[in-house]
Amino acid sequence: MVTNQDYPSQKVSFFTRFLWWCAGADKHFLMRSPVQDRVKYAGIGGIVFSTGLLATFAGGFAFNTAFGPKGMAGDEMSSIGWMIGSGVFGLCWGALIFNLDRFIVSSTGKGDGTDSITLKEFGQAIPRLIIALILGITISKPLELKIIETEINVELRKKQQEKLDEFNKGTMAKFKEQIAMIDKDIKKLEDDRSVLVQRQKEAEQEYLDQMQGRAGEAGYGPRAKQLEVFKNEKIKDVQAYDQKHAVELTNLKRQRDQKLAEQDNELTVVNLRNAQNLDGLLERIEIAHEIGFGLGIALTLIFLSIEMGPIFFKMMMNKGPYDYMVENYNYRMYVKNGIVKEDQIFEGRNGMVLIEKTNFLEVENDRKEKVEKLKAQEELSKKIIGVWSQKKVKELNDNPDAFYQEGSSDSKV
Repeated sequence: MVTNQDYPSQKVSFFTRFLWWCAGADKHFLMRSPVQDRVKYAGIGGIVFSTGLLATFAGGFAFNTAFGPKGMAGDEMSSIGWMIGSGVFGLCWGALIFNLDRFIVSSTGKGDGTDSITLKEFGQAIPRLIIALILGITISKPLELKIIETEINVELRKKQQEKLDEFNKGTMAKFKEQIAMIDKDIKKLEDDRSVLVQRQKEAEQEYLDQMQGRAGEAGYGPRAKQLEVFKNEKIKDVQAYDQKHAVELTNLKRQRDQKLAEQDNELTVVNLRNAQNLDGLLERIEIAHEIGFGLGIALTLIFLSIEMGPIFFKMMMNKGPYDYMVENYNYRMYVKNGIVKEDQIFEGRNGMVLIEKTNFLEVENDRKEKVEKLKAQEELSKKIIGVWSQKKVKELNDNPDAFYQEGSSDSKV
């Protein structure tokens, strides 16, 4: 037994104990283990904790990028509400990744307890490695986007501007055709009115020429009266035309103004908003692949190493005092609860096979007790039947008529 004199106890900080907890290690046995065991599990716990922390930042950034307010790339669009929402989502995402990593690491055994990874150990770790691979990619992508955010904003703004110009071009073409049709109707009404106004002016000029003597005898004579009547008719024609088409002309001008307002709204609001919506997570990932594919691969590999590292480390770790103490404690708990594991060798088709058999002592004891009870009950039943049979035979010998009546349908025998 190692005493404090042989191995002096060292004070362990709260943070170190927290890292042990992150690694899924048992503090009770690590406190009694050498420093090398403490350092190993503190290192694994540090990796798990760091992964959860990075996942928190990655989740918050991804949430804000995917669901946050949109704008032209590079413009500051964050708000207090969205920052709080992104922070809450990031914490939840980080906690989820942290718990997954903690479970994966704590459930990964030591394998054969040597620093070599056998094919069997690797095969058993494949499900955990697949999960770690998915988690590593999930964490690395948002952080990759954040690292090269400036370069992505430059390229994304170009794409947004190109898309905005395309939208505006389509809007101008669409409303130009609609406004042209309205202008055509307005011009027709105005041209028809201009004809009537011109006729009115000609009639007025002819009347003035007659009154002033430039077209015959001056003065208000019969000809002048006729021209006056004709002039008044032309004035009435213009007035009648204005009265007849005033509402139509007003509606056409209102439609034209409405189309101009719709065009201005689509140019300044709708198209801009549609171009800003291009600022999505998928678009940023595509741009990141275009301008920083090598960097993305490097970051992904780094995070895959961080995610998968603890799994490989645990398979490569040599068993230390901590591991043997935990195994000893587990075996003692098995025995105390009536569970015993034994290695047995069986000969199969492919040769000798080593099989671990688990014996549940309490179950076996209950089974044996039940079997003994059944046997005792069977013996007792046999004795009871024997005694009863002897009694009935004696009664039959003493008084056979009581058991048999000739011709009786309800005879006892």
